[in-house]
Amino acid sequence: MTIHIEDLTFDVIIGLLDFERDRPQRVIINLQASYDYSDDRFIDYADIVLLIQNELKEKRYTLLENALLGLKEILTATYPGLQSLSLKISKPDILPECTVSLSNSWHF
Repeated sequence: MTIHIEDLTFDVIIGLLDFERDRPQRVIINLQASYDYSDDRFIDYADIVLLIQNELKEKRYTLLENALLGLKEILTATYPGLQSLSLKISKPDILPECTVSLSNSWHF
């Protein structure tokens, strides 16, 4: 089974620049996670959304790379049955002419 969370959008402190540390900015998270489903073993997508939001809001990462790895760590610790995980973090408002993103995929 594969869970897709697309365009999870919220404001968070993330980045290196002074103005990024002073006020929250919009981020967009996309996730794809595969696992073995059974009636008694499933993953609640609403729990994943809260986990992602809480991790990024509490840690206030400076680098997207560290934020991506932090999300991977908390997701795999919380859901040890994950078979694969793909994450993408986008900052749509940091540059006026484009959206910047960072992504990675892992297979367990």
